[in-house]
Amino acid sequence: MKEQVHHLIKTSITSMSSKPHILIFPYPAQGHLLPLLDLTHHLALKSITITIIITPKNLPTLNNLLSTHPTAINTLTLPFPSHPNIPPGAENIRDIGNTGNYPFINALSKLQNPIIHWFNSHNNPPVALISDFFLGWTQQLATQLGIPRIGFYSSNAFLTAIMIRCWRDLLPPPPPHAVVQFPGLPGTPSFKREHLPSMFLRYRELDSESEFVKKSYEANAESWGCIYNTFRELDGMYLDHLQVQFGHQRFFAVGPLCSNRVESDPDGRSEVLKWLDQWEEDGSVLYVCFGSQKVLRKEQIESLAFGLEHSGTRFIWVLKDGNGSLPNGFEDRVSGRGLIVKGWVPQVAILGHRVVGGFLSHCGWNSVLEAMVAGVAILGWPMEADQFVNAKLLVEDIGVAVRICEGADSVPDPDELGRVIAGLMGGDSLQKRRGKVMREEAFKVVGKDGNSSKELDELVKALMQLGVRE
Repeated sequence: MKEQVHHLIKTSITSMSSKPHILIFPYPAQGHLLPLLDLTHHLALKSITITIIITPKNLPTLNNLLSTHPTAINTLTLPFPSHPNIPPGAENIRDIGNTGNYPFINALSKLQNPIIHWFNSHNNPPVALISDFFLGWTQQLATQLGIPRIGFYSSNAFLTAIMIRCWRDLLPPPPPHAVVQFPGLPGTPSFKREHLPSMFLRYRELDSESEFVKKSYEANAESWGCIYNTFRELDGMYLDHLQVQFGHQRFFAVGPLCSNRVESDPDGRSEVLKWLDQWEEDGSVLYVCFGSQKVLRKEQIESLAFGLEHSGTRFIWVLKDGNGSLPNGFEDRVSGRGLIVKGWVPQVAILGHRVVGGFLSHCGWNSVLEAMVAGVAILGWPMEADQFVNAKLLVEDIGVAVRICEGADSVPDPDELGRVIAGLMGGDSLQKRRGKVMREEAFKVVGKDGNSSKELDELVKALMQLGVRE
């Protein structure tokens, strides 16, 4: 009898260890949060138990995920720590914009003690931590918990390579108007000083918050492994470079993670999609959207409006709440071929519609990957953050994009803008052809025997082994 009980206990332990418990810590910005939740979905499908660290106002973002995986995914909901530079009630970067990243990173580090307390009181604590690369300070947390930490990069490997060199070689940041070269990186890229990543440019010497952000980013190099929302056919030479630099092969390129994302559409088929359905010519509509945060100035809206009008192209233009008014008579003059939308739209579904052939974008990485999956060309207007790095990759390395403007304060020439739009959207442009090629690559890598599918399986295998070892 005792032997039977011992056998049952051993079997139960083996069963539990075959489903490892992983702690996931996203960064509360849409461009970071959504792809990590996509990864969480994939891991839950692979029989992994997950706890997500979240703050109360970000909890609704998990609704679809939690309803899809009611037993595999749990939440650790912790109050958002107060900070003198974060308004009360702000818990997501969209509430205050990218200037809030420094205070957000510093504030979230105050969650370390509550997480340690939760971990120590858990009857089946996690065997590994997956956390966003903006939360590099969690490397110290993982060390205290005695578990490996894996960095999740919602961006591309090119950006990581640039950021490492910026923090290592360029402090304090170079003077205005300087051109910075990066010898030793594939292709020896160069950037204007103002086009370097915003996270780096905001650094101020001897400022305690800046120093914490710098050390937090540098701690990413100590992580056990790295997960990237990219794929080797898009970003391979920079992934290879980083593997050499980090001195290990535990890099998992599992993107594009948005390839199977399902958007909620509470009103049934969106009115925007119904508007698209009326057109017959494939690839004839341009989608215009600058993400969830950017508010355009009056001069920028006017220039963009006149450029769209002069192009003669069909378009959908999504305007964020808070943008200024459109030029007088503009909506009447483009009536029938232009649709202006204020508020949320199903972006993945729009880009994937057969009649959409181009995307006028700020080149945020989430939007870039959604464009790749849809197979559309990109008209790039990078403004801040990682967008200049992304645009260089798209224009110079991949050939799927053209630049129409650069900078958050720049105003494009409307006549030139109209010509560029008409040239790219009219007929079979080079960028459209490259977009279709990248779409084939994107679907191939996430399909059976594709590189990203294989690397996701390798990641799952590594997590399973950590569970068994535990």
